[in-house]
Amino acid sequence: MTVGQANLVVIGNFDGVHRGHQAVLQAARGSLPGARVIVVTFWPHPMSVVRPGKQPLLLTDLGDRINLLKDAGADEVVVIPFDRELAALSPEDFVERFIRPLDPVRIVVGENFRFGHRAKGNSDTLRALGFEVTALDLVESDHATTCSTEIRRLVAEGDMAGAWHHLGRPYRFRGTVVYGHQRGRELGFPTANLPVPEGVAAPADGVYAGWLHRLDRADAEFWPAAISVGRNPTFDDVPEVVVEAHVLGRDDLNLYGVPVSIDFAARLRGNVRFDGLDALIAQIAQDCADVSLLLSDLEPPTH
Repeated sequence: MTVGQANLVVIGNFDGVHRGHQAVLQAARGSLPGARVIVVTFWPHPMSVVRPGKQPLLLTDLGDRINLLKDAGADEVVVIPFDRELAALSPEDFVERFIRPLDPVRIVVGENFRFGHRAKGNSDTLRALGFEVTALDLVESDHATTCSTEIRRLVAEGDMAGAWHHLGRPYRFRGTVVYGHQRGRELGFPTANLPVPEGVAAPADGVYAGWLHRLDRADAEFWPAAISVGRNPTFDDVPEVVVEAHVLGRDDLNLYGVPVSIDFAARLRGNVRFDGLDALIAQIAQDCADVSLLLSDLEPPTH
């Protein structure tokens, strides 16, 4: 049936906005055609407040999460600041303060959704408070549950094909290009360097195939790139993990200070230490050739 502008509320953390999250939004929209789909999410991650220092590494920042939720079918995204006051609210108080004012005709959640002080609330709690509730099963794929925890594990292991499978898109890393040691340019393979912010998931050290996309231009293309993640063991003077991307066939790009995204398609190899520059240059050239071949069979992202 068509219900005009009735509100259908979907609640969850939605880190990564993976295929399971997308399925929740698709099911929500399909259950009440014409309803306005309002997604309620939380920032920062609740574990950073409930158990500081134990929170998981994030797959997406808040801006990416909002955009991905809208791409997946949300008409509006409501972000609730998660702090100690919110963590202390009973499930009933949380609902009265944040959910009931949205006037939902139905609430849709994943079957594992919990809320309120000590996570005492669930879908049955919402029903007891007078709401029509749909609790959806988790998505299973290749004998593994699609969830943010599984995707973090895959990213940490460098299994970017597995992460892509569960996300429904390549894993994306965003940042602003900073000045590095200029070694890539000196070797003939200039790179866009991105430091890894604290609390953000980065792939395991190694060399990857993927795409670089500048975010300051609406018409920017996705350039094929050879990507290195790590501390550069050959030179031993990079104290923190850095993501470096060399756009294939381009030595004319000036991206310093430019916000970019890097999408990871697949891991080629782990990092190794080279005894001399000739060996390093030869390996980089081989990596670029391998990346070009691998990406020739893949469709780049579109947005």
